[in-house]
Amino acid sequence: MPRSERRIQKINHVLRHRQPDLTVVMENIHDPHNVSAVFRSCDAVGVKRVELLYNVERFPRIGKKSSSSANKWLERRKHTSVDECYSTLRSEGFKIYATHLVTEGMSLYDLDLTQKVALVFGNEHRGLSDEAAAKADCNFVIPMVGMIQSLNISVACAVCLYEALRQRILAGAFASPKIRAKDLEDLTAEWLKL
Repeated sequence: MPRSERRIQKINHVLRHRQPDLTVVMENIHDPHNVSAVFRSCDAVGVKRVELLYNVERFPRIGKKSSSSANKWLERRKHTSVDECYSTLRSEGFKIYATHLVTEGMSLYDLDLTQKVALVFGNEHRGLSDEAAAKADCNFVIPMVGMIQSLNISVACAVCLYEALRQRILAGAFASPKIRAKDLEDLTAEWLKL
């Protein structure tokens, strides 16, 4: 099979498995390696678009090598406030689940991640802002039994996304494309130029 034909098949396969009803919100993540690692996990599980909420930090420069170019396969939407980000997502039907280390937080494994959901992750040092946690539909935690009760942002995101992937596989979410046929055609043409 010619290389160009293999590329078209790969792009079609990837786009047919994209999950436009699953997104990640990164709040003020400043380390470009962490942002890149999150992009890679998002691409790997079929996230179509990521939400970039930057109202304290500046969005870091992302090198092609550090992200293995995963960033070019993801749509990115920027927000400058929690209210703007959350109201946009809610207007599109998303539930907003924020990672926040609180005793009353739900377990990741008790969340229904098969629905239209946005997972919110906070800054490496400050964690999630109080505003982002308070305005979310739900705060959740990743269960841990070690002495250290936190994970690197990119690891935490990967753990959560793979739980979403597991739930969606079991629910048959990848059985048919979630992107309309015309949009699939347009995206295929766009991706072939990358």
